[in-house]
Amino acid sequence: MRASRSAVLFAPLLAGLALISGCSLSSATGSTAGGKQGTISVVGAENEYASVIQQVGGKYVQVTAIMNNPNTDPHTFEASPAVAREIASASLVVVNGVGYDTWASDINNAVPSDGRKVINVQELLDLPDSTPNPHLWYNPATMPRVAAEIASDLSAIQPARAAYFKANAAAFTASLASWTQAIAKFKAAHPNTPVATTEPVADYMLQAAGADNLTPWAFQADIMNGTDPSPQNVATTRDLFTQHKVKVFLYNQQVTDTLTDSFISLAHANGIPVVGVYETMPTPGYNYQSWMTAEVNALDKAVTAGVSTEHL
Repeated sequence: MRASRSAVLFAPLLAGLALISGCSLSSATGSTAGGKQGTISVVGAENEYASVIQQVGGKYVQVTAIMNNPNTDPHTFEASPAVAREIASASLVVVNGVGYDTWASDINNAVPSDGRKVINVQELLDLPDSTPNPHLWYNPATMPRVAAEIASDLSAIQPARAAYFKANAAAFTASLASWTQAIAKFKAAHPNTPVATTEPVADYMLQAAGADNLTPWAFQADIMNGTDPSPQNVATTRDLFTQHKVKVFLYNQQVTDTLTDSFISLAHANGIPVVGVYETMPTPGYNYQSWMTAEVNALDKAVTAGVSTEHL
């Protein structure tokens, strides 16, 4: 998948890691695990996970989001020595897995620490490496599991704060009701809504909403992987617009090229509303749950009122 293109430039990274592989690591872990009243340094490989970490950890965490720019392609992210230092000095790191952020796992492995906890969401959900769609955060079942695991790991680091972390995780999960209710409402009002996509960014959410994605999977996978779709799949996807087979077109707002731009133009030309979906959380102004709710609301506006929402 295209996620494998996320590169770690190991020569400069290892040089940077060498600078922090000694006393800095022991100091970072000691200040949180030993001094129970300290602030826990936590890293979210993607800012959607950082959002959840912040809500669970509250005033007792200092959170860094590595991938936090909605104007860039996360799949081509290249970790720097500064990023390596952030991860290596953290007491808790949350990564997506499924090949999406291998750079983070590579850094964790390059500078192991008994004092650093790592949550790999793929492993938390018991998903195989062959899982075709890495955009796990669009699945409504994902973040409650992640929040509970974050609370557990933060509690292991600061046991005196366990009740606080557990309560925050419960409050976070309860706050997802606005999103899951919007999904359920859409599914009931618009069952089997035919849609088209460029790639499977929001496919888990579309499945939960009962939408029928008519775009060939091979086309979605090729766009995600940065390869050229077959002429046959391009033609099939074009027919979805020219023959008005779909009610809305969702595209990856962070990754466009000549081909995807042509489909956006084709959708507009055929009166099909367009919705831009994001791989990293748009900032400022959103937390994880408000972002996901906004995506469902944009889908609903497209289907019910024919209104496009290309940017949140």
